[in-house]
Parts: sequence; structure tokens; C-alpha cells
Amino acid sequence: MMKDVSGWATRLEAETTTQYVKGGQWTNVTLLHCAHRCVREFPDRIAVIDNGVESSFAQLLDRGYRLANAMFDSGLKAGDVISFQLPNWHEALVINLAAAIGGFVCNPIVPIYRDAEVKFILRNSRTRILFIPQRFRSIDYAAMIGRIKADLPDLTNVILLRSEGAGNDSFSSWLERADTSARKFPPADPNAVKLLLYTSGTTGEPKGVLHSHNTLRSDIDASIAFWSLTAEDTVLMPSPVTHITGYLYGLEMPFALGATAVLMERWDVAEAVNLIDRHGVTYSVGATPFLVELVSEVERRGTSSPSLRLYVSGGAPVPPEVVHRARTFLPNCSTVRAYGCSEGPTISLGVRKGDPLELGAFTDGCVYNHEVRIVHETTGAILREPGMVGEILIRGPEVMLGYTNPEHDANAFDEEGFFRTGDLGSLTQDGYITISGRKKDLIIRGGENISAKEVEDALHVHPAVLEASVVAMPHARLGETPCAFVVLRVGGQLSFDEMKAFLEKSMLARQKIPERLLIVDDMPRTSSGKVLKHVLRAQVALDFAGTPPKQTPVAT
Repeated sequence: MMKDVSGWATRLEAETTTQYVKGGQWTNVTLLHCAHRCVREFPDRIAVIDNGVESSFAQLLDRGYRLANAMFDSGLKAGDVISFQLPNWHEALVINLAAAIGGFVCNPIVPIYRDAEVKFILRNSRTRILFIPQRFRSIDYAAMIGRIKADLPDLTNVILLRSEGAGNDSFSSWLERADTSARKFPPADPNAVKLLLYTSGTTGEPKGVLHSHNTLRSDIDASIAFWSLTAEDTVLMPSPVTHITGYLYGLEMPFALGATAVLMERWDVAEAVNLIDRHGVTYSVGATPFLVELVSEVERRGTSSPSLRLYVSGGAPVPPEVVHRARTFLPNCSTVRAYGCSEGPTISLGVRKGDPLELGAFTDGCVYNHEVRIVHETTGAILREPGMVGEILIRGPEVMLGYTNPEHDANAFDEEGFFRTGDLGSLTQDGYITISGRKKDLIIRGGENISAKEVEDALHVHPAVLEASVVAMPHARLGETPCAFVVLRVGGQLSFDEMKAFLEKSMLARQKIPERLLIVDDMPRTSSGKVLKHVLRAQVALDFAGTPPKQTPVAT
């Protein structure tokens, strides 16, 4: 363990640093290095487009220095935490740059969080400065912070973006109060904590994930190499920049490539297709629902968005049928599945060059820049035979430095430094990984394990099904049986008997067929698009509390 300038203890060790630097996986290149290179080589090139507003690399770096100077003048020092709870706005790139300039820790907070989550995060992170809109959509962020500020002793400044309010400074006033030549900041340690990101909190309180400049840059470098990205590429980023995907590919990647990011402050599929065609977007990284809707919109228009050459889908299960449809209606685009988490951002990256494209539909991609182990979910024994399903453990240069709470580290890592993802999956002999679900997603029916994902994949083939999630439902005799939550396509219909007949025809084992079908308008989700299965489990458990489920339920 090492004590970071931020005050947190990290799992970084001198031997690890030497190993990754020597192997070229840690380059000691920071965001600031990349920003200076971009300004030297193409200062006027557009780095980001946000709702039609274009900002060049030179403009962003100038504003980053102004903001860093203003924060230093307010009393901040290297290792202090600055937080922002913002939509996908270009100001987030400035804030992230200022953090890299001053050696501050950047803490993005997803916009959907409310008083309880925000108060926990700001207290746990010891945030000094918070950037928020006064109001966005239906949320009054300034009022929320006003309600909880008395419980946040470390919070010294709340700065409003795109608005002004009594008692708080504005973002524009902070940029105006300092110039770029006020001081020279010492270079940041590339192994210091740079990013503090809180997990989605699907169970229990959120965990603070600590990343360094080097861990994040290793992910960026791996993605550039695997996907053959260049400065000529343009990314569409609908995923929140407060989530690891949006943060890496919306805030960091433009400077690493010298390329343009097109941000969407809210997802609108019609606008997404317009932006792709207007700006010649070449790739995007996002959750499954975005891909499903994108394909449907392109099909509806009878177009093909020819500039789009790569769509990487993850964050939620991606049924093979979704990938097949994408390839039909986006013929110039390689659509692949990828797998990662906040603690290890991109564990797999899609289909390796020269390998069959079909692997992008039936696997979650080729493991890259990571060591992966599959272990028995209860004994921890390594499962060495390809195809065996067990818990996924990872180790490598992209893996986090640890959690803010060292007690969480104790359970998260094994004795050899492998991180326990809590996900279940299998590996092929060629290094392709397939996710079966979370450990808690297993449905144990009469002692037999059923993979929820296998049933979901079968349901997604049905023409009326837009999205399906399968969870465990209490059963008096068997303990658990499957229950299916389904979102239908527009005009689609599906009864329980129709579902059962369809799954029987697909040759799914009868014990895997859901014994209840619930038709819903949408799934409960985290900010990154993951379905909150614990909410679905709680709902169905409440429905059947104290009574066995009906063996032939009617769709609701």
C-alpha cells in the first residue's frame, strides 16, 4: 500500500510500476501532455461539439489554465477533490483539464443522483469545489445542494454553469478572474490518483474507485491500438461523461487522438442519426438501448449512416440478435460487444483483426491489455478448461488503484492481486470472453443453475420483443424459478402462452422457460444503462411474498 497525495491509501507498489513502465503499458503521459501536443500541432482544430457549440483545442487549454489558477487561488492544492454533476456539456472537458493541470482529483457525479447519493459522495470524497447547473430538466441542483451543504464541511465553493444564482459563483466569473500566466504548476505524478468514480451502487452504498493518470491512459492506448483509431475519427458520445465510458471517450480520447467528440446532453435517437450524418461520426461507444434504437431509426429512415464504421456496445447485456440487426442496417459499421467495469474499464474490446466477425455477436469480445482468470464461484479454484463458466477475475495496467475504503479492497482482490469482478463468464481458447451474468443473477431452480442471459438471448429473437430481463422468482418448492420482464416493440404483442411456445420451439430446456411474464414500459436502470435487476427481483418477490407463484400466470 502507498499513501497518495490525495490522502488515500492505494494498492500501488514499486514493483508494479516498474513492470508496467518497462512493458510500455504505462507511458507516464498525462492528459496535460496530450493537450499541449494538440495545441502545438493543430490549435484551431475542433475538439468538441456540444449542441452546435464548437470548441478548439487551444480554447479548451486556455480555459483549463484559467480555471486551474482560479481554483488554486481559492485554496486548493494538489490531491484535493473537485466534483461536477453535469450533463454532457463541453465545460466538463475544461474542468477535467484544470484538474490535470493543478494535480486535483476529478470526481464526476451522475446527474440523476439526488440528496442522499450526492451527500454521501461529497462527504466520502471530501470534495472542495462542486460544479453544477442551477437547474437541468426537472432537477433544481442548486436547491439540492442548499439542502445538504450544512453536512459537507469540506465543500468550500459551489459553482453554477450556464446560469447565475444568489450565494454561488458562476463558471464564467471563475474563468475571468484568473489568466493563463499567473503561475506554473508542478507536473502531476502520473501514478497519483486522477479520477475518483463511484460505482453505480446496485447493492449497498457506492464504492469510490481510484484511478491514476497511468491506469486511464493505458485504457486509452489499448482502445486506440485495437480499434485503429486516428485523428481523422469523430466519436459520438451519448453515454454520460460522469460514467467511465463517457469520461474516457468523451473527455480524454479527443486529446489523446487530436480528434473530435460530439456530445449529446440527452439521448434522442433521431438527433443521434442527424449528428452522425452531419459530422461524419465514425464510431461510438454506448449501452445496448442506444444501439437498439439507433438501428430501428436507421431502418425506419431507409438510410445507412455510411460514415459510421464502429459501434462498441456494452454496459448491459447485448443479445446476438441486436448485433445481427445492426450489421444488416448499418452495413459499413462493425458492431461488436465489449466488456468492462469502473474498476477495469475495457477488459475486452471486440473482434480481433482477422477473426470471424460473428464472434462479435456471440461473445463479449477479445480480452486485451488484461490478465483474466475464471474461477469457481464458491471455492475460488481456477477453471482452466476453455468454456467453463465461473467468476471473472482481472489483473492488469488498467485496473484501479483501489477503493476509497480499504476495507472494500480486502474482499475485492485475491492474494495474487486479481480483482473479483462479481461477473460470471467463460473464456475460449483464443481469449474471447462471454458474460453469463452477475453471480446474483444465477437462478437456482431446484439446485440447478440457470443463466438468466441464456433465456434473455432466446427472448430477444422474438420479433415482438425489444428488451428482456430475466430474474429469479421465489418458488415454494423449487426455491427459485425464472421470471421474464419484457419491453415490447411498438405495436408488438406477447402473451405468456405465446412466449412459452416460442421458447419451446427454440429448443430451450423447459426448466429454463420463465414461469411468469411481465410486460413493462421500460426497465429500471443505472445511469450507464445497466438494468437494475435487484429492483426487478424485489418487485417479483413482493408480488409473491408468502405464496407460491402460479404455474401458468397471465401476462400483465
